[in-house]
Amino acid sequence: MINRRTGKRTILIFIIILAVASAGISIGRWTVTSVNAEGDIYEELKLFSEAISLVRKNYVEEVKPKDLIYGSIKGMLGSLDPHSSFMTPEQYKEMQVDTKGEFGGVGIQIGIKDGMLTVIAPIEDTPAYKAGIKAGDKIIKINGDFTKDMSLQDAVSKMRGVPSSTVKITILREGWKETRDFTINREIIKIKSVKWRTLEDGIGYIKINQFQEQTSSDLSQAMNKLQQDHIHSLVLDLRNNPGGLLNSAIDVTGQFIPSGKLVVFIKDKKGEKIEYKSGKSNNNAALPMVVLVNQGSASASEIVAGALKDWNRAVIIGTQTFGKGSVQSVVPLTDGSALKLTTAKYYTPKGVSIQTTGITPDILVKAELKNGDKGRPVIREKDLDRHLKNGEDIEDKSSEPEEIIPIEIDEKDDTQLQRAIDVLKTWKVFRELPKAS
Repeated sequence: MINRRTGKRTILIFIIILAVASAGISIGRWTVTSVNAEGDIYEELKLFSEAISLVRKNYVEEVKPKDLIYGSIKGMLGSLDPHSSFMTPEQYKEMQVDTKGEFGGVGIQIGIKDGMLTVIAPIEDTPAYKAGIKAGDKIIKINGDFTKDMSLQDAVSKMRGVPSSTVKITILREGWKETRDFTINREIIKIKSVKWRTLEDGIGYIKINQFQEQTSSDLSQAMNKLQQDHIHSLVLDLRNNPGGLLNSAIDVTGQFIPSGKLVVFIKDKKGEKIEYKSGKSNNNAALPMVVLVNQGSASASEIVAGALKDWNRAVIIGTQTFGKGSVQSVVPLTDGSALKLTTAKYYTPKGVSIQTTGITPDILVKAELKNGDKGRPVIREKDLDRHLKNGEDIEDKSSEPEEIIPIEIDEKDDTQLQRAIDVLKTWKVFRELPKAS
């Protein structure tokens, strides 16, 4: 997701919609003539005005005009792809807080699969993680309210709240005969964007959990620390990173490629193209690298992995990424609410669309099931309801068997990380081989 203003025309359209809705409340019928230049579709706004007028006149209880307007906009955005939504002023403020990496909640990533609110992944070391919430869990109720037809934004808002307060989540898990309730204490969720350490044989390791405002500067500090340990190569771990800010992903990529290189470009419905290039170069552009990805690497993570792959800058190891290749623009409205609207698609430097396909690793390494772990099914963008199609001529993989991955992985069983270490060790050996005379 990115925060950028769309053009004046987009804003004008929604102002017109709100104006027509308000007029419908007071006079019952409306003939749309002022917006005919925008196309015949605006004739349909008469129907919208009629419906609101009938509800206000005949509904059994009094309803506030703003509630009707909010409900209408929410329904309109909810009929689009799974990443477009309407945010109330409170929800918009929460979203702005999220990008700073700290908020009050339980710590889970959610999506809609098969019409049901589904856990994509719990965030490590959060209340939900500690309570035993698992990826793939179906959230049936939140505080007793059924989640059927509940928007993602509403579900997030219900689970957010004041630290030390509780939220009850009713879960249905594969293999269970009935639902179970989890009462979870909310906490301040502080997502530490960057973690780092030195592995064996001079190999540096950096894990980016989410792309926030401070991620690039945190990465720079981590790299400085690792350079003091005299590392000769690096593992960049983007597994289970759901994405975040576009500018952060560009800045992170720019720390590993020369300046002025294309990182990603986007195209809107008209085919208009905007390119994003790396900034000032640094001393990391020649460091041997492996990037780890999996089914939970999404959006900004896929941008970074895709750029490093296309420029032959790193070896990508792991499994196919999530496949979220759409751009969400946040458009503030006049009352403090906002629209999060999908406005374009991401493309890697070589022009490959990320949407539904994701990034294909150079070396495929699946996480292995251990110690009787039955695993859980993988959820990707293509599994979400109303997802956008790729739009490219790509192979249909819908008949592929469902992928099963471990519920949890101990570091000693982390085959993907071990393969990355082996590749970098081999890389070092070949670099140090004497040249043939």
